Amino acid sequence: MPSNKSVSDAPIVQFTNCRILRSHQLQREDLWVREGKILNPEKLFFDEKGSADIQLDCKDSIIAPGFIDVQINGGFGVDFSLATDDFKSGIDLVSQKILSHGVTSFCPTLVTSPPSVYHQVLPQISIRNGGAHGAGVLGAHLEGPFISKEKKGAHPEHCLRTFEEGAFQDLLATYGSLEHVRIVTLAPEMKRSSEVIRELTKQGICVSLGHSVANLCQAEEAVQHGATFITHLFNAMLPFHHRDPGIVGLLTSDRIPAGRRVFYGMISDGIHTNPAALRIAHRAHPKGLVLVTDAIAGMGLAPGRHTLGQQVVEIDGLNTYLAGTKTLSGSVATMDSCVRHFQEATGCSVETALEAASLHPAQLLGIEHKKGTLNYDSDADFLMLTDSLYVQATYIAGEEVWRQEALGM
Repeated sequence: MPSNKSVSDAPIVQFTNCRILRSHQLQREDLWVREGKILNPEKLFFDEKGSADIQLDCKDSIIAPGFIDVQINGGFGVDFSLATDDFKSGIDLVSQKILSHGVTSFCPTLVTSPPSVYHQVLPQISIRNGGAHGAGVLGAHLEGPFISKEKKGAHPEHCLRTFEEGAFQDLLATYGSLEHVRIVTLAPEMKRSSEVIRELTKQGICVSLGHSVANLCQAEEAVQHGATFITHLFNAMLPFHHRDPGIVGLLTSDRIPAGRRVFYGMISDGIHTNPAALRIAHRAHPKGLVLVTDAIAGMGLAPGRHTLGQQVVEIDGLNTYLAGTKTLSGSVATMDSCVRHFQEATGCSVETALEAASLHPAQLLGIEHKKGTLNYDSDADFLMLTDSLYVQATYIAGEEVWRQEALGM
């Protein structure tokens, strides 16, 4: 048999002296990478008779899959819900800056806006791979405008909409296009929402339930029609009640179709959800928990006034309020801090905390065959972290795209 050495001449990098998150456990083994993918070393040794071209000593770091943020409204002065001339450079700036938070892929999120904003902004959001230029874009998350007036939170009331006759066409006319849309958050109690959920699901778009006064029965019906996600659990929905637990009841519902999992977003910033509520959700349904930042334009900036779409937001420490009110409006948390807070608040394992920001969002979006794990043949998007879960370096497609600068003694 001829040797397969010519399979690829691309360099093989071996990351040594590390603990890799694989199959839900930190395992002391090396990570092998070639051409942006994670290699199976057995195949490399036995089939190709290959070996490493470059060896990198990770100095006992944890290696985990890159974080995936499916709800981020902006950051560093950039607001994804504003149609500006330099919108594309704004996306570029955020995608570059969040590399230091360990985010390797994200869904730019638009809050409730007038149709003109969707028509201008959505054509400028293109799905793209990450790299040295920044985190990859997985598609837009449209949060609204088809949401409840009672639970609008920081969304502008004058832009809210209901479904008219021909509900799906109505949604299309509002957004202009669904070409690069990955998630739509809507209130399932709205008339005609069932047909919209079915049609979006048919088109491969993830439907999320949120900003809603739905009861449990309405939420279960939405899931039966294809909804798979809950937008920031506990926030902007009816509070849990023992006779009708509302959307929160989906976490332990016995009316979820067989073989389906409902996922739910949590803003683990210590502000949006009391640690006890975080623990209740995690203990009730650990495999569905997806950490999101819900970060707004003010993330990474000094306290003061910033925007969230059509609204003005005031930042006071870690609190973000609609100006002049006590209504919470997004967060200024970073993904790595959410992971640390989640682990601390719940006492869960390091593996569990890391998977809530990587594996679970990938499963939600149906991309776990290439993102969110360190399985063989998946994309080599990964992080080096300390035992306290501080990001030391971020890699996309096997290339280092960010590294913590060594601090002087």
